[in-house]
Amino acid sequence: MDFGLNENQQMIAQMVRDFGAKEITPQRDQWDEEQYFPIEVMKKLGELGLMGVLVPQEYGGAGFGYEEYVTAIMELAKVDPSIGLSMAAHNSLCTGHILQFANDEQKKRWLPKLATAEWLGAWGLTEPNTGSDAGNMKTTAVQDGDYWVINGAKNWITHGISRDIAVVIVRTGEIGDSHGMTAFVIENGTEGFKGGRKENKLGMRLSETAEMIFEDCRVHKDNILGNVGEGFIQAMKVLDGGRISIAALSLGIAEGAYEAALAYSKERHQFNQPISSFQGIAFKLADMATELEGAKLLTFQAADLKNNGKSVTKESAMAKYYASEVAVKNSVEAVQIFGGYGYTKDYPVEKYYRDSKLCTIGEGTSEIQKLVISRSILK
Repeated sequence: MDFGLNENQQMIAQMVRDFGAKEITPQRDQWDEEQYFPIEVMKKLGELGLMGVLVPQEYGGAGFGYEEYVTAIMELAKVDPSIGLSMAAHNSLCTGHILQFANDEQKKRWLPKLATAEWLGAWGLTEPNTGSDAGNMKTTAVQDGDYWVINGAKNWITHGISRDIAVVIVRTGEIGDSHGMTAFVIENGTEGFKGGRKENKLGMRLSETAEMIFEDCRVHKDNILGNVGEGFIQAMKVLDGGRISIAALSLGIAEGAYEAALAYSKERHQFNQPISSFQGIAFKLADMATELEGAKLLTFQAADLKNNGKSVTKESAMAKYYASEVAVKNSVEAVQIFGGYGYTKDYPVEKYYRDSKLCTIGEGTSEIQKLVISRSILK
């Protein structure tokens, strides 16, 4: 397999770098300090085609594949990981779920607005007491004629307040039944649907994370994706692709931290020589570079399989697990190489350090990835 950047990837990478330098970097630190979600940036990303990377052109999207998608997230994450996270969640979760499981009428109804970022999307599976244990979710939908009445709450939702539309998986059957959950699409303005508390986070502070609350929320049966009872099965397939997104996000952080540390190690002098000349620093850089390349290979392998319509459950879990751990490790080592300066907000590695940890938690913790991988190799 050739994982060199194709022409489209090179174009996207340069476009994102130029966009980031102009639209994100100048205000990034202030936005991070204030935990401000720059929805105007997401709209501009939509104008560039980056909010519908995988959506076919017939529905208003860019019509690219997973290689281009991974490249876009990586480059955006190097500029700011939290903007990369928001872009990835919109693409792979909300938009991706509709793209995979909606009928043609539903796709025509929702995808053009999502692909251009006219509408911002959210995706709701997690609840206050059910993260990985989604089978025990408490949010329910009860049928009432042509409508379903939803009650409950979802939390840790990217764009939980600012979204224009959300795909939500709720329980329509018995607790613990994998065929007892259904996916609904809910638009803003639906009575009984509102945002809740916004989380105050360690990192990824430019990406909005909040509750979504449902109080006698009436949703028409035409807003069901697929059939009643298929929601959990759909969600697991959506997460297979979503894990590639988080792997790509992790790559951007890992590469950004590595590049910053490499440059600094050549500029910083101690004992009349650059600190890169000391073996203790040089070996750190060697480990960072090697593990970064390994994470890239796993991620682009998963992207290649996904593009070719093959199962990626094991491969996406491996990529997400390894790349996210590398992102954390590279960020830690980058801070160490910067020394005291790395602990300040004057340099980017402090932010990579804070942002990286989410990658080992979101869309399935590292422990859950190990569970997925082990079940796959042992079955």
